[in-house]
Amino acid sequence: MKMPSSSGNSQKKPQSSKRKFKIPNKPLSRWHPGMRQLLDWMVTVGSALLCLMLLPTRLPGMELLGIGPNWLLIWVVAWSVKRSVLEGLLAGIVLGMLQDAMTSPDPTHAITLGLAGLLTGLTQKQRFIQEDFISIALIVFAMAILAETIFGLQLSLIGDRQVEYIWAYYQRVALASAILSSLWAPVVYYPLNRWWQKMRLLEQ
Repeated sequence: MKMPSSSGNSQKKPQSSKRKFKIPNKPLSRWHPGMRQLLDWMVTVGSALLCLMLLPTRLPGMELLGIGPNWLLIWVVAWSVKRSVLEGLLAGIVLGMLQDAMTSPDPTHAITLGLAGLLTGLTQKQRFIQEDFISIALIVFAMAILAETIFGLQLSLIGDRQVEYIWAYYQRVALASAILSSLWAPVVYYPLNRWWQKMRLLEQ
């Protein structure tokens, strides 16, 4: 007489009540346009704030005569190269005001960065240059010289320091800032430019 086998029931494993959590991994092209726009603004604003936080930082290899790269100037140039003159001007003024909030509003960085954004947008629109790393480095070099010169001029107009001392000091500052900023410009420009190009292609 055969006994009924209960092995069939015993071999069945109880199903786990835990379900695996899968993180959605959709390409950006399948994202909702609003979410893509939000992500784009987060990357843009986050990169600008990161450059702002890097201004007082002095890491090895990022200092010359006590001067560091002008990260905000590099960001303004990277932003303004492929945008209108007005967009470059507004970006420079806003970031200049943020820098003034960290340092001192008198003299102001809004004038120097705003003018750098305006001239960068104007230069690119006139097609005087081609867009590559060398051209970006040259633009940053020229804008750093211009920005430090205007900043020194503002200090001279305030009149609380000797003009000879101001210009002797800012000649060294301008050269050191221009060299370092132009050398570090690709570090900021390359990833941001790739990101903004990708966003433009997705919008089209």
